Amino acid sequence: MSNDQFQQLTMQQLEAIVMLVEERTFARAAQRMNLTQPSISKHIKNLEGLINSPIIDRGQPGIVLTSEGKILHAYARRILKLRDEAHQKIVHTKDTAYRHIFIGASTIPGSYILPRALSLLKDRYPQCMVHIRSGDSHDILEMVANDQVEIGFIGQGTQDRRFRAEPVWKDTLVLVARADHQAAGAMKINDLAGLPFIGREVGSGTRSRVEAHLKAAAGASGLNVVSEMGSSEAVKEAVLSGLGVSILSVHAIRRELEQGVLVQMPCPGFPLSRDICMVFKKHFKPLRHHDQFLQCMRAFNPDEQA
Repeated sequence: MSNDQFQQLTMQQLEAIVMLVEERTFARAAQRMNLTQPSISKHIKNLEGLINSPIIDRGQPGIVLTSEGKILHAYARRILKLRDEAHQKIVHTKDTAYRHIFIGASTIPGSYILPRALSLLKDRYPQCMVHIRSGDSHDILEMVANDQVEIGFIGQGTQDRRFRAEPVWKDTLVLVARADHQAAGAMKINDLAGLPFIGREVGSGTRSRVEAHLKAAAGASGLNVVSEMGSSEAVKEAVLSGLGVSILSVHAIRRELEQGVLVQMPCPGFPLSRDICMVFKKHFKPLRHHDQFLQCMRAFNPDEQA
């Protein structure tokens, strides 16, 4: 397959493979794209010609992608998503009634701090419209790097020279268990190794901070991780169900601590403080509405507003 040949690939061909996988039949995919069934079949055939490989395993019942088809499908979804995001940003740019701000936020700032901080922004600058995308800290840095968002909020700093990171809020990580958990008392840091522990996924700022702290603690052993979860809400629910103990942001469990259903476990080295940082590309030049947004974020105190 030559590079020149692959450059003939079209958006409609990419839509065809995505719709075919989603709808599972040529007939339904064609209907969704407002095409005839022979037309969508031709798009798939042309794609196979461009990559010189079959996309669909025709020896299997239904729509089963080949290895090459899986690769093409994954990239097709990403390309179409970027196309739609570009269209959305252009539409918003033409909307003169609002000043649009595109931000990305990891779990703690995105779920527990920004919703309240944005009420302050709305009171002061009602013309500002904020669009939030979610992900883990690694995802948010990639969004900023690829201009998918203008400002990121993550639960850690970064040494990557492509970015500027500004600490904006304080967060506290605490060791917690369900109130009736047998280990809901004081312990030494090495005792953690003997408890079932529920952790966040790789890429989470909370996980990075906890791992760095435990590694630095003298004689700290590895954790007995029984499950990894993709959000603080999921970890909290697992702790409430009695699956194990965990280390969570106070912003995620404030109500549960006040209600007494979760308890903070005294342990040397905890609570653990960290910064929630705003992240920009190194040469980001804020416009007036960005400055208004940043002013409000810097003025907001999540502990006072709790």
